[in-house]
Amino acid sequence: MIKGNRFQTIPLHEVPFRGPRSTSDTYRPVVMVVDDESSIADTLSEILSRSGYAAVTAYDGDTALETALLMPPEMLITDVVLPGMSGIDLAITIKRIFPDCKIILFSGQASTADLLAAANRDGHQFVLLNKPVHPADLLARIADGLKHRKPEATATA
Repeated sequence: MIKGNRFQTIPLHEVPFRGPRSTSDTYRPVVMVVDDESSIADTLSEILSRSGYAAVTAYDGDTALETALLMPPEMLITDVVLPGMSGIDLAITIKRIFPDCKIILFSGQASTADLLAAANRDGHQFVLLNKPVHPADLLARIADGLKHRKPEATATA
């Protein structure tokens, strides 16, 4: 647990709402959030759900892989530093299984730049966001990454 909150607190009602509430016929892209800090993962999942995404949460890489096999994500948002498997190893594995899955890595630790550089040398190109990430910025990144995947809206009179 982090002592002395160093992250800006944003009331949930101030997070931009970008999508319809859940209905059975509404397209909701599956976005998986992985962070070993449950408060971060759960909060991001809640923000995503309220913004029209089907958010799936995991707290470690192994659970994320098991969950992804049951519900393939269209986007993976993962912390780099996880217990056991790193977020970069998780991203590489998810990308091998689901080549069209978009990946966003995030971290609050400066040491992750070396891990990312090693992945880049191996041919993996991932976006890295530094914690804390403002919800509006994260939602914009997600929307940009998934915009080509959303089905065209049908016109109604």
